[in-house]
Amino acid sequence: MRIIAGELRGRPILAPQGNVTRPVTDRVKQSLFDILAPRLPESRVADCFAGTGSMGLECLSRGATHATFFEADRSALVRLRQNIADLDLEKRARVVPGDLFRWFASPGNQHDPQARWDVIFLDPPYRFLREQPESLRQLAHHFATGFLAPAGVVVFRHDAKDTLSLPSLHVSDRREYGGMTIEFLAM
Repeated sequence: MRIIAGELRGRPILAPQGNVTRPVTDRVKQSLFDILAPRLPESRVADCFAGTGSMGLECLSRGATHATFFEADRSALVRLRQNIADLDLEKRARVVPGDLFRWFASPGNQHDPQARWDVIFLDPPYRFLREQPESLRQLAHHFATGFLAPAGVVVFRHDAKDTLSLPSLHVSDRREYGGMTIEFLAM
């Protein structure tokens, strides 16, 4: 795995161990970031279910000012923190370990000035759409009512076989890449 563009282009990032995360191929990542490129300079980014941080790190390389990474898996957290350190991005990155559903539901976090993002990556394990659809709907509601900047976008990646309506947000664009769908959601 590597950073594909920007100031850190070509720099390696540690891949996940085992099958805890599902890294995006460089081809899909390039296509996605071609779409997002105009939004990234000076943006604030949240990478939910971050894994080893590929999406948020790519945003930082392309001009985002700050990225917040949410991850619960301990082995992924170790790799995520190592990737941030190896790329010397500690001052521009924040790692929030643990249950992100609880974090977003906490009233204290809704008033955090750092918790207003221009781009939010929502890339849950595919099983969440089948096992916890209501939790994801509630998360999207939190995004729309206090965490997503007014002109912001949520990049929602999921299995192409699954669908999930997130009533607080509307689909502004949808792309399919093999068995994966990426939806761009806005308020």
